[in-house]
Amino acid sequence: MMRLEASEKQHRYHNLLDDDHANEMLESEGAGLAARVAELEVRCSRQAEELLCLRSTLADALRRLNVLEGRTPATTTSTQRNGAYSGSTGGTPTRELRIRQSAYREPAKRSSSYGSSASSLPQRRGPQHQSTGSLQSDSPASSSSLSPAPSPSPRATPAPHHVPQVSQPYRSRNSSTSSNQSPSPGVSLTKRWNSTGDFNTQGLLPNARFTTTKSLLNLYSKPSQNGSILKHGTHTCQYNEDDGSMRMYIRGRPVVMYGPSDHDTLDPAKVAPPPQSKLKLEWVYGYRGKDCRSNLYLLPTGEIVYFVAAVVVLFNVDEQCQRHYTGHTDDVKCIAIHPNKLIIASGQCAGHDRLDARPHIRVWNSVSLATLAVLGSGHIERAVACLTFSRADGGSLLAAVDEGPDHTISVWEWQRPDKGHCVAETKCSVDTVVAAEFHPLDRNQIVTCGKGHIAFWTLDASNVLYKRMGIFETRDKPKYVTCLGFNHNGDVISGDSNGNLIVWGRGTNTIQKMVRGVHSGSVFSVCSLKEGAVVSGGGKDGRLVLFDADLQPTATENVIEGHYGGVRVIAEGRGSQLFIGTTKNCILHGDMELGFLPAVLGHVDEVWGLAAHPTLPQFVSGCWDSLLQLWDPLSHSTVWSKDIGERAQSCAWSSDGSVIAVGCVSGKWLVFDPVSREMVAHHVDGVEPIQTIQYSPDNKYVAIGSRDNFIYIYQVDDNCSRYSRLGKCLGHSSFITHLDWSEDSQYIRSNSGDYELLYWNATTCRQITSPTSMRDVVWASNSCPITFQTIGVWPENADGTDINTCTRSHDNRLAATGDDFGKVKLFAYPVTQPKSLCHQYGGHSSHVTCVRFLLDDSRLVSAGGLDTSLMQWVVE
Repeated sequence: MMRLEASEKQHRYHNLLDDDHANEMLESEGAGLAARVAELEVRCSRQAEELLCLRSTLADALRRLNVLEGRTPATTTSTQRNGAYSGSTGGTPTRELRIRQSAYREPAKRSSSYGSSASSLPQRRGPQHQSTGSLQSDSPASSSSLSPAPSPSPRATPAPHHVPQVSQPYRSRNSSTSSNQSPSPGVSLTKRWNSTGDFNTQGLLPNARFTTTKSLLNLYSKPSQNGSILKHGTHTCQYNEDDGSMRMYIRGRPVVMYGPSDHDTLDPAKVAPPPQSKLKLEWVYGYRGKDCRSNLYLLPTGEIVYFVAAVVVLFNVDEQCQRHYTGHTDDVKCIAIHPNKLIIASGQCAGHDRLDARPHIRVWNSVSLATLAVLGSGHIERAVACLTFSRADGGSLLAAVDEGPDHTISVWEWQRPDKGHCVAETKCSVDTVVAAEFHPLDRNQIVTCGKGHIAFWTLDASNVLYKRMGIFETRDKPKYVTCLGFNHNGDVISGDSNGNLIVWGRGTNTIQKMVRGVHSGSVFSVCSLKEGAVVSGGGKDGRLVLFDADLQPTATENVIEGHYGGVRVIAEGRGSQLFIGTTKNCILHGDMELGFLPAVLGHVDEVWGLAAHPTLPQFVSGCWDSLLQLWDPLSHSTVWSKDIGERAQSCAWSSDGSVIAVGCVSGKWLVFDPVSREMVAHHVDGVEPIQTIQYSPDNKYVAIGSRDNFIYIYQVDDNCSRYSRLGKCLGHSSFITHLDWSEDSQYIRSNSGDYELLYWNATTCRQITSPTSMRDVVWASNSCPITFQTIGVWPENADGTDINTCTRSHDNRLAATGDDFGKVKLFAYPVTQPKSLCHQYGGHSSHVTCVRFLLDDSRLVSAGGLDTSLMQWVVE
């Protein structure tokens, strides 16, 4: 009996051992299976990315082939690009930043200079000044342009005479469907796309009807705000045939203007036609990194996509070529890239118009620039703060977060007909939400983060959103969770305002790992690289830190130079290349080992100063960020940039181009030598901003228009280096807004904030009280919007402050204006008919503060005020 019991116990013991061995084997097999599945997921993801890259590259190749086949022979003119100014910078009393150091320019130390993206690029042959696409009626939602390669000649030469036919061969590059029109079956480019089922619009969408989705601008049966629109003012004007005067009323105040003696009799009821010339957006200078996140991506075609003002820019850094999506009517706040890398979603804030500029989302094709869907009009309250496409199911869903008080999160089936279909909507958080991302591996999983929280959302089968809040240890809870990323295992990586990186286990809301003190200040971006490594960027310290797949430091770091700002966003490029968006509105490119050079440079604050060089194809801009920048419009680059230590309000070149005068907000005005960039004169007139500054045509005088209601006149000597005040003009009852010199440099006319038009004798600083005696004076410019020659630029019921700027082409054929509604308008000069038709163009999202024609009238440059952008337009 005892032997039987012992044998049974031994048998049971062996059975337990066998069970333990089996469990160990099962656990080992399970762990190995999970590892293999994870590896397969990574491989599948990489293969899918490679396939998408091939499809995108093929689409871009077909578009380029169509461009080449669609060209017609054009006469080419060899031109030399203007070189940079060079000279000693010693002795300058202000801090200087050297930007855009080209290969032929004088080398400068990296610590005090901006690098040049053009200097390291191969030069391209052939005429490169053409642009393709426009903001006009033929393609109002897209435009593109090519930048010429820098010429090896350091000498500055004027641009060639503009030939309107030159840009025609490139038109097919952007002969895409307008956001307000259906695709035309007769367009050869569209036929080529339709013959390739892998990446045409039908192949991307389950139903071909989606490619003809109308834009938001047509939903209310109103004309497009971005195309070439014919408009005219119908304000009340009275023409007096006896004395040839026109009485115009602005806000009920009469303004009497006298026409030239030889001017024909006017009929105020007639409508003047628009000019035959039109504008086409060629280049956009600037980037919005100051206050927007997740706003920089690389497409498989080699283009980086980002936004500024109301324009989404697709910029090929290697080829120096830009294309533009211009379907938006106000500030673009966020963008998202579809998993197929071809479709882009962009969201905007509310604009001026209650209907046409309501906040909404636009989904569009990055190859054709055609609008595929318009979502959220009427649903979104204030602005679209975040956008993200679903990734595990191929991008069928689009999630958006509203900037309104409730920070509503909504999920859309964006491919549904018409306006799409909102499948779920709920209040996201009472606090600010700064980022939202669909999980790359788990279906219907969304992660959001913001002030004091991170949330994990699940969209169930009944289209209900459920939220689980991330659990922080009390002492480690940050003030803000600032960015999100995912590693290859599907774990969530978050960066916060304490400078920490936190790993959240896949499918959980608990912390798996924390790396403390990675940055001194907030972590603004986390980028997971294809090889599994992770790069984090600091918004305050400007550091880039590289980690391995397990988030272990690799001792590889880099620091962005301080004058570029902190790191706003990191985007992975080709190979080891990275693109860095900064908090001072710059985009840099390079790698962790060799460092970074600027690809895009811009202003950071409100831009008011803008002036075109009188003899060279250059222009200068001044901003409230204290930067004075000289630009080359042919290479679309910055020649140099200088911190002048004062907020710039206005700019002007001397008549011979030897100096630049800058009026400042503080009442100071400074004069700089553009060769040495040294300050050659410094004066103070009052404590109010210098609104306008103009040199006389003979270069003997300079007039300073101040916000203190006075015009200060100075005599200029010693090659514009010595200034002696002659006096000040008293007579305006409000601040000076604009002024012009007569061609003989004897007289000045000026406008003020209360809509006055006054005339002055420049040498005596006395007002000329008889306006009829000035009717036949020939004026060197027409920057004053209240003149007899610009009556028709004022729209119906215009506020006197609606038009901020006015300019006239050098050949006296065109006039351009910029207004408070972000519009640039082109008129036939002179605009003497009260009802004058014009071409109107969008793109800016803030008040247009200044417009100027370049020296040969082939281009127009506009400054966008608060949107910090400069836009360059080709005159066709």
